Amino acid sequence: MFGDGFDRVLSAARRGDESAWTRFYLDLAPVITGYLRGQGCPSAEDVTSETMLQVVRDLDRFSGGESAFRSWVFAIAHHRMVDATRSGRARPSDPADPKDLEDALPGEGFEELAIAELSASELDPLLDGATPDQRDVLLLRYVADLTLHEVADVLDKRYDAVKALHRRGLDALRAHIAREQGRPVSPRKARDTLTTSG
Repeated sequence: MFGDGFDRVLSAARRGDESAWTRFYLDLAPVITGYLRGQGCPSAEDVTSETMLQVVRDLDRFSGGESAFRSWVFAIAHHRMVDATRSGRARPSDPADPKDLEDALPGEGFEELAIAELSASELDPLLDGATPDQRDVLLLRYVADLTLHEVADVLDKRYDAVKALHRRGLDALRAHIAREQGRPVSPRKARDTLTTSG
């Protein structure tokens, strides 16, 4: 994250400054690749490269701050992944190694901390159990570190729909933890499992 320096780096990148592009690449590429791997994209590195090339080509069309920039980049990555999957170049395979996802998870805030504390063996089946839409939302929220409003923009969904998918995805995580601990799971109790686990 660039903070106050974002506008400077963006202007430099638009002028073709190689060091600015290097900074953008080092900041974005690992997180994009983590998101794509989490989606089971076997050609995650190729799709990341295609995403960054499109960012280079379309940068002059972008306007906004750093948060809007990250949303814009992840929208490109998501659409590139969908295109690759449709063309058969990137059929979803097994989910990512949970360790890769665990390393990519941010650690700020209650939900992030709760998810980051899951072991690798817990994380993989949790994401496997999510619906494709829930998986999209959870990966963009926790791997790409986007807000729910930004996730809604990337997926071209209404904010309320994304918020509901996020809540149901977290409910699935909580229910899994409750089952692992041998506790009965009800939809109501499932919501509180993360706060009482550990």
